[in-house]
Amino acid sequence: MNVILKHATIIDTESPFHNQTADIKIIDGIIKTIGQNLSNEENATIIERDNLHVSQGWFDSSVSLGEPGYEERETIANGLQVAAKSGFTNIALQPNAAPVIDNQTEVSFVLHKSGKAATQLHPIGALTKNSEGKDLAELFDMTNAGAVAFGDYNKSLDNANLLKIGLQYVQDFDGLVITYCQDEKIKGNGVVHEGIASTKLGLKGIPGLAEEIQIARNLFLLEYTGGKLHIPTISTAKSVTLIREAKAKGLNVTCSVAVHHLVLTDETLNNFDTRYKVTPPLRDENERKALIAGVLDGTIDIITTDHNPLDIEHKKMEFDNAKNGTIGLESAFGALLTVLPADVIVAKLTAGKSIFKIEKQAIKEGNKASISLFNTEGSWEFSKEDILSKSKNSAFLGQPMKGKAYGIYNQGILILNE
Repeated sequence: MNVILKHATIIDTESPFHNQTADIKIIDGIIKTIGQNLSNEENATIIERDNLHVSQGWFDSSVSLGEPGYEERETIANGLQVAAKSGFTNIALQPNAAPVIDNQTEVSFVLHKSGKAATQLHPIGALTKNSEGKDLAELFDMTNAGAVAFGDYNKSLDNANLLKIGLQYVQDFDGLVITYCQDEKIKGNGVVHEGIASTKLGLKGIPGLAEEIQIARNLFLLEYTGGKLHIPTISTAKSVTLIREAKAKGLNVTCSVAVHHLVLTDETLNNFDTRYKVTPPLRDENERKALIAGVLDGTIDIITTDHNPLDIEHKKMEFDNAKNGTIGLESAFGALLTVLPADVIVAKLTAGKSIFKIEKQAIKEGNKASISLFNTEGSWEFSKEDILSKSKNSAFLGQPMKGKAYGIYNQGILILNE
């Protein structure tokens, strides 16, 4: 599809047009011309939006879609459409399907199901067979099939030796290991952050120590083995400090933080609403501020939605029994703009491509067009009508938003969130 994006403010530090407002002509999926008042001999579709901003396409490093096995929660086709309308040109798919994505056949299946969608899907293969933490999965075969990294979604690997072997093994093909960090023995039966809110509510708490001690262990293993380690969805100030120190020592470690941990705190739990039950749990305001600081100083590399659709049968129940997780694609950009500047958000939503070895395309003439479209102005409130996912388990219902994602142009396809 040929388009001309009119009066678009470009946020892309790799583009010669960074912070400039211009027209962008895209012909056959390639950026042909960037300039003022461009002519339209090609009869391209004209796109004009209020306060239109564009950047390199956003990448979400942690998305669950259910399929195969949990199609009632979400399908790959609809999930990719949701991602596109939310401004994401690329997503990394978590392996928590049924069966678990732990072999090349399953990797090939989800890639085939993604087809030629505007948003490109990049599978994360399970690190261990069936994500059970007992034996390494077929890592090299999954790499050949298209997997971009390996990790067991929201499952901490208790077997330190298995992680050591995994970190050593993937170095032969420059693989990336993802390790969710939470000591299950310290967590125990905890369901929320251990603090004032948990005491008031009478809910069992999960101390930050459960996350931090596992991060410390995994960083020691990385120092011993070498290789590349990614720590997803960190949630405490001490975790930020540990990773900052590891980077200063030269370790090849990266990390992400979820949108909900940057915006929300455990104060939202006052009415026992299970939409706010996530893992790691929402922390207190001091931890939230430390995470914001970690984003701003570069310690935290990626912001993720950690999008995890769950059907009502698994969320609308007693707090102790409800599953952890929230959807987050639709609300991500609007929520982030309430706590961070637009240029920082763009940087953190695109940095993951380099970490996961996904092609980056600067907004330059002659480059492939892989572009996110968005508005940085305007205030509104997130409601059920804004949910595009099949599952409705959003922690952001009723939350104030700022700005909005318009959609994407990618793979020669324009998708707009009307």
